Amino acid sequence: APEAVRGGPIAALADGDEVTIDVDERRIDVALPDAEIQRRAAAYEQPPRAGDRVEVAIAKYAKLVGSASKGAIAR
Repeated sequence: APEAVRGGPIAALADGDEVTIDVDERRIDVALPDAEIQRRAAAYEQPPRAGDRVEVAIAKYAKLVGSASKGAIAR
């Protein structure tokens, strides 16, 4: 998601984390203490750019898909 690349809350997720998606309530939650999320967010480093083709694809995705907090739907 675009907010993950910019270091948003989704960037704090790691393999094996328990994530709950509640479509009716429009929520995405992770079973982690706030202190762990803050620690991971503070340690986050934006990934290196992978070249023009990837950048164009990510830019299109970021432009067309809304935030996960709003359903991550295409506009």
